[in-house]
Amino acid sequence: MKRIDPIAIISKYYETGSTAYMILVEHSGAVAQKSIEVARRISYGRPDIEFVEEAAMLHDIGIFMTNVPDIGCHGDKPYICHGYIGRELLEKEGLPKHALVCERHVGVGITVEDIDRAGLPLPRRDMLPLTIEEKIICYADKFFSKRPDSLSKENLLEEVRNHIARYGRDKLKSFDRMSVLFNM
Repeated sequence: MKRIDPIAIISKYYETGSTAYMILVEHSGAVAQKSIEVARRISYGRPDIEFVEEAAMLHDIGIFMTNVPDIGCHGDKPYICHGYIGRELLEKEGLPKHALVCERHVGVGITVEDIDRAGLPLPRRDMLPLTIEEKIICYADKFFSKRPDSLSKENLLEEVRNHIARYGRDKLKSFDRMSVLFNM
């Protein structure tokens, strides 16, 4: 697969140096580092490390179209939409595999049942991480927030579990399966 420059792609959508740009790049860099660490730990599935790094850098590219002023995003969509928005952006860039990472990393994956039950403003389809690379990035992302005061701070496993547990026992089970899968 041909290498891409994630920063060049991010720069098409974000003003370099803006709050949203700085938060996105720092957060994504931390997620990319954690993703590479996880990918190197596993001995099966042979994850594509270069793809993992690129896709982790791009996984949140859709945030600028959401309405989260605290992180410099002044769009009109709810934050939960950033995954499918990122997918649409990266599909237009000719990056269908990277695009799926955007859509499938939100939470520990979103099902049609989740969308219906909570009335989420999302396309009505399963958005679950399927490939080993998608699972790695989804997992690694949970360890970092986009709070400007703690972008590079890696949360402890128990802190992540407590956060995910707020969304239901099934979501915590999904996360715990990933932890076992990655020997974490």
